[in-house]
Amino acid sequence: MVVRPKESATRRTIKNLRWWILGWALAAGIINYMDRSAISIAAPELIKDLGLSRTDIGLLGTVFSWTYAFAQLPAGWLVDKLGARRMYFLAIAGWSIATALMAIGGKMWHFVTFRFLLGVAEAPNGPASAKLTADWFPRAERGQATAIWDSGSKWGPAIAPPVLTAIMLTFGWQAIFIFLGVAGVVLALAFYMWYRSPEEHKRISQEELDYIESQRVSQSLSAKKVSWLGLFKHRQIWGMMAGFFCVIWIWNIFIVFLPLYLQEERGASIASSGWLAAVPYLGAAILGITGGWVMTRYSKKAGRDPLLAKRHVMSVAAIVAGILICLIPAVDSLPLAIVVMTVALGFVATMQAAAWAMPGDIVDNSQVASVGAIQNFGGYFGGAFAPLLTGVIADATGSYAPSFVIGGIIAALAAVAYTVLVRRPIQATAVENQESGSNA
Repeated sequence: MVVRPKESATRRTIKNLRWWILGWALAAGIINYMDRSAISIAAPELIKDLGLSRTDIGLLGTVFSWTYAFAQLPAGWLVDKLGARRMYFLAIAGWSIATALMAIGGKMWHFVTFRFLLGVAEAPNGPASAKLTADWFPRAERGQATAIWDSGSKWGPAIAPPVLTAIMLTFGWQAIFIFLGVAGVVLALAFYMWYRSPEEHKRISQEELDYIESQRVSQSLSAKKVSWLGLFKHRQIWGMMAGFFCVIWIWNIFIVFLPLYLQEERGASIASSGWLAAVPYLGAAILGITGGWVMTRYSKKAGRDPLLAKRHVMSVAAIVAGILICLIPAVDSLPLAIVVMTVALGFVATMQAAAWAMPGDIVDNSQVASVGAIQNFGGYFGGAFAPLLTGVIADATGSYAPSFVIGGIIAALAAVAYTVLVRRPIQATAVENQESGSNA
């Protein structure tokens, strides 16, 4: 237990500070996903001005995803070693510069290079957010906390279409990348100046710090630390990688192609598609937070195991999302299609929140970022094929329907991966314990 100096009248504390701390992770997620969404907003102008094809746009999404996936592995390890504060600063500043560089692109290889840099720089965001959550929240609250910061991945794409489309139509497509780059650098500097861990934060009360510390002790009793390579010996890791692949596959299709889909198959104009594309993500943000609240209440009910609660919520969300995504092409009415997409993405958002909250349930707090990064690697390595395949199918058939059906089936399979393989915390084997002792 960490004991702080006696609180004085001159030092003001903030009640339930941990919930305010989430604001940093939420803001980072919003900027992060606005940067990712920018390519889909600029796509019509890139196709018109530079002669790019839908396959080229899909390839840019795939380049980002593969780079992002492989960069996850060192990123998670670095977050556990260096902490959330330093890695958040380096990551946000790095991806903001990579985004701003897109404004000077004129050839396909320019955009491929800058998307590669974006993937490397954005890799620490998820693991750092998971680390922040593990540092500041007890297990039972992590589902709700994770849903809040993960909602940035929905608020970002919701804000991006109307805002970035307006900027593009007024100042040109280059302006949206410059705007995002400047906003990200400002956030990086502010975060580094003001964020601290619970033990170092001047505004945390002793009562809240004691509460957080007591929960860390109870967590360390149920999950044991193993070596980084030793994690891959456990089926929980492979189950999380496979399950998150199912989640990210459909997510990548929406991130890269939603505005083009609305314009080309639903007849929306560029201006109107900016507002229409925002609706599903806005609904997903709200429904995702609701899913996190359900996980927290379900977990606290009758002392139910938090991991079991997350698995149950994940399974239901995966099946419902899969069915709804398959139905999107069959809906004739544009308003009804937007409703179906909104509810489907809401359940996908719940799946993402449950997945990011699980690392804290299966490993010691000191390895949460590493496991979250490995899971994210599995998701984005496999999910990287989704934008490219979608672009190829759209160019060949003129339709996005096959991609939605494939994506719906894959999304539903997440229920199988998490239910069958992620059933209990990871326990170090005798061999791993011996190796750990010999390395000490």
